Amino acid sequence: MANFGEMSGVKQWAVLLAGAALISGALYFTLFKTQREANATAQHNLEVKLHENAELEAYKPKLAEIERQLASLKQQLEIERKIVPDEKEVDGFMKMMDAEAMKAGIELRRYTSKPVSVRDFYSELPFEMELDGPYYSMLNFFDRVGKLERIVNVSGLQVATTKKPSEAKAKHSYQYAPNESVVATCMATTFFSHDMEVPASAPARPGQPKPAKR
Repeated sequence: MANFGEMSGVKQWAVLLAGAALISGALYFTLFKTQREANATAQHNLEVKLHENAELEAYKPKLAEIERQLASLKQQLEIERKIVPDEKEVDGFMKMMDAEAMKAGIELRRYTSKPVSVRDFYSELPFEMELDGPYYSMLNFFDRVGKLERIVNVSGLQVATTKKPSEAKAKHSYQYAPNESVVATCMATTFFSHDMEVPASAPARPGQPKPAKR
């Protein structure tokens, strides 16, 4: 076989063209084809993202309204937590009642806690209270309690004079001030919220079939 240098010019050009074609084919099926497939994938992903962005763009004007609604809901939740706290907060309740008694000018002598009544989403926390003071100051106290943010229901109110406190079922007598005229006992019930707990089913004993679902 003749060397490349011994070939005629036409044959040399033919060999060069054939070699270039082989190299181009190899590059096409390796580097160029892989790159073209990668470009096609990237283009497809870009079109998908553009489509998603176009769909989300329609919600952009509503974003400010949604944020305002969330802020309003958070504010309502904070108000509801003040009305019906998440926990018992017994200390906070007693401090609140003591503060209102002081503002009204009466003496709050005793708290006696009673059994808690548990409901589905809230619990009732009753306290028997004993208080004394001037008649109109007593009215002012109950008016203040009725206007508190936290819900407090007053029931079983019994009133008597300071001379006969036992008629109001007061358990103790105190050295009342000269301006004090009445003694009262009542049940003050406050509330706190809680999540409804679903009791777990008791595990079956070994060899005992599980209870059938209804």
